[in-house]
Amino acid sequence: MNKTNAGGTDLSGQHYDATTIWLHWATVVLVIFLWGIGQTADLLPKGPLRSGAWSIHVLLGFATTLVLIARIVWRAEYGATLPPADKGALQVLAKATHYALYALLVAVVVAGILNASYRGTQVFGVWSVPKFGAGVAATRRSINDWHELAANTLVALAALHAAAALVHQFVWRDRLIARMRP
Repeated sequence: MNKTNAGGTDLSGQHYDATTIWLHWATVVLVIFLWGIGQTADLLPKGPLRSGAWSIHVLLGFATTLVLIARIVWRAEYGATLPPADKGALQVLAKATHYALYALLVAVVVAGILNASYRGTQVFGVWSVPKFGAGVAATRRSINDWHELAANTLVALAALHAAAALVHQFVWRDRLIARMRP
């Protein structure tokens, strides 16, 4: 039996391509780990454990940058385009949410790179992110605050995005989540 969502759209049998799905879930996992490290690293005692956590954060941030670039290029050039899951206001809201998620990902990545560069962050004591600026504490805090604000907003919006997907799956039972499974 085909299921339809609140807008009457039949979503059965619609799937994104494997690369789109992989890039989506890689982004999800990276954002979760990065946000978790960002929230907890300074709770660790000063020394190798804390600097190691921040080194992992920086490396995963660079990995996120590469995944984000790949995701944007793939979506623009090769990715599958599926019909919208909803119509009307829900479609507009879904599209706006997706654009906002991409914009926030870009903002977090750019602010993160600026943050690591302004600090001249050491990665496992082996490599330093090329440093720029005079190291003024107020500027460093401002860059960090923007990075943190963008990351927190991204996580909050991603949680709403996930909640909407769960509503589709368990309330409307339209199999929307199946689009993101290979």
